[in-house]
Amino acid sequence: MANIVVIGGGLGGLPTAYELRHYLPKEHTVTLISDKPQFTFIPGLIRVALNLNPLEHIQLDLKRLTRRQGIEWVAGKVTALNPQTKKITVEETQVIDYDYLAIATGASLAFEEIPGLGPHGGYTQSVCTPDHALHARDAWLEFLENPGDLVVGAMPGTGCFGPAYEFVLMADWELRRRGIRDKVNITYVTPEPYIGHTGVGGIKNAQKLTEELMAERGIKAIANARITHIDPQNITLADGCQLPFKYSMILPSFRGVEFLRKVPGLTSEKGFIPVLPDQRHPDFPSVYALGVGVHLEQPEQTTVPIGLPKSGQMTEAMGVAVAHNIAVELGAIKSPLTKPTLEALCFAEYGNIGIAYIAAPVLPDPVTGKRRYSYAVRGLWVNWVKAAFEEYFLLKMRWGLGMPWFEKLGLRLLFGLSMLKSLKLSEGDNQKITDTNQEVVKS
Repeated sequence: MANIVVIGGGLGGLPTAYELRHYLPKEHTVTLISDKPQFTFIPGLIRVALNLNPLEHIQLDLKRLTRRQGIEWVAGKVTALNPQTKKITVEETQVIDYDYLAIATGASLAFEEIPGLGPHGGYTQSVCTPDHALHARDAWLEFLENPGDLVVGAMPGTGCFGPAYEFVLMADWELRRRGIRDKVNITYVTPEPYIGHTGVGGIKNAQKLTEELMAERGIKAIANARITHIDPQNITLADGCQLPFKYSMILPSFRGVEFLRKVPGLTSEKGFIPVLPDQRHPDFPSVYALGVGVHLEQPEQTTVPIGLPKSGQMTEAMGVAVAHNIAVELGAIKSPLTKPTLEALCFAEYGNIGIAYIAAPVLPDPVTGKRRYSYAVRGLWVNWVKAAFEEYFLLKMRWGLGMPWFEKLGLRLLFGLSMLKSLKLSEGDNQKITDTNQEVVKS
């Protein structure tokens, strides 16, 4: 019988483990490896950093969740992977064999690429991890006691800009609510070619709505910016401009996690994992990947390099495809293989208002350069929907649901988004899958 291992207990890994357990009969084992004892709803960290919610509000105990759903849980950090022998090493000593592997590790953070960047050994804050959010919250509370210049943005190579937009506009609203906005000059600095690009580009109304909101709030915005150095008082750009700050939150760029980068032939130069349309690695047929650690090319050439965002919704869809396709290969379900459409919906909370950004799909057609559709819309309702979705997501993690049918139906009916579609394979691909299945059965 097969052992399917998922590495990572976050927005991608835990729902994928749930989907696998849902699809597969009990004779197959689903194992989840995580170096964190809690599941954290990462989009909620911005509110934690601004002292609007406690961290505990967006965390759940992984041991309890996995035990309840019949998933084997291994606590520890993966230190080595051998895709030839199908073995995973945890904490240097524990070795786990797998038949199929789903990599949902997320990414590591490239703070060291810019001197002075980051909360550990640098002078800026981050909202990428729970520890970073708590550190940012402590610094924010000190800032409120003695406010000054505020600089928020992203370094070159960053792909996901949503947290930076949310942080700067929510911080602005908090300062207004406290009656101290007049004491703070706010600057948003980004490698994006224009404000509202968000790493995606070409979303109808996105530039107009985002620029208008920045202007309404009196926030100075600098696009096409390359941060080169940070000292305790100033952020220096490539053109020599210096931005003084009392508090700063700068998003880092991502790269693949260390143990993956050490595996010959597994990743790109930056450590991201290439995948076929069914989320399988092209050279290691038992290895699948999903989420931020997947290699997706930014199709647009920009003055300053940027990455391509992989939203939580895209990650979930990748995870559903991975679970579905592994179940097909194991003969647990009779269905065509599937692939994620990579259509994305992002609800961005901006204080007393919000903007929803929709791109269907995120990657334009490589021939025409067009999407099915894309647009941005502004309204207070966006904040309500985002808050409701957070509660819904945490609830379905408690219930052991990945992406249930009613969620897919709701996305289709309300926003015209489809998360998955059937994948037509060539005869050679089908033979490759058959060979892989035979290997699993023999083992």
